[in-house]
Amino acid sequence: MTRLRNVPASGPIAGGTLRIARRLALVLALGAALPLTPAAAGESAELIFTDRGPWALGTQELNWRLDHQGPESPAFQQISDGRVTLAETTDPADGQKLLEVRQTAGEESRLLGRFPVSMADPVVVIFLENTARDMATLTGGSPFYIRNRIKDALAKAGPPTSGDDGISVELRPFDGDPASDRMKGFETLRLRFRLGDDPSDPIRELVAETDGPVAAVPPEGMAPQPIAPAPYRHAMVLE
Repeated sequence: MTRLRNVPASGPIAGGTLRIARRLALVLALGAALPLTPAAAGESAELIFTDRGPWALGTQELNWRLDHQGPESPAFQQISDGRVTLAETTDPADGQKLLEVRQTAGEESRLLGRFPVSMADPVVVIFLENTARDMATLTGGSPFYIRNRIKDALAKAGPPTSGDDGISVELRPFDGDPASDRMKGFETLRLRFRLGDDPSDPIRELVAETDGPVAAVPPEGMAPQPIAPAPYRHAMVLE
């Protein structure tokens, strides 16, 4: 895979506990500041939050194939052959380089966010935040509670596994959660990350999926209506 950084790859991060905590706080607080004390971040968290910046894409674009499936709720967008694109752009206000993340589904394209080129990995930010929002939207649960549980699971993730297809990390943020009886199937949610042998390369695969169907509450402000349960899957695979 083409090297996308303009600094050498490094090994385990010095002072990793505090730096991982800061990244977790950023990742899971796009819309809300979450208090986070330094946690005993292990090797898996180090891999997921490896500092992949500063990015130097130039004219190159990175594309992840997007699969977004779940209950047929009016508040949930089904996407079977979408794309998430990471590209370099220029801020018209000051001429500084930025990273831009866009989602394409059919003829629809929308901006998901702009980030500094020094950011560790905006794709992880987008993936985790959208997963948390999906769960909150479909279950009617608290997005703050959901973000905190995902944050805790990432900080306490077990050891990674290695195989012919690279390095994998899997975690279950809501396994044994005291509120699992109100999660409508999301208590079985699994997060999986597949990386190459060099963790400073872009993450190859990010997947959030449930073991079975999840139920959905009617969107806020809409009259109650039947919504058939369906498995939830949010997957991004690097092309």
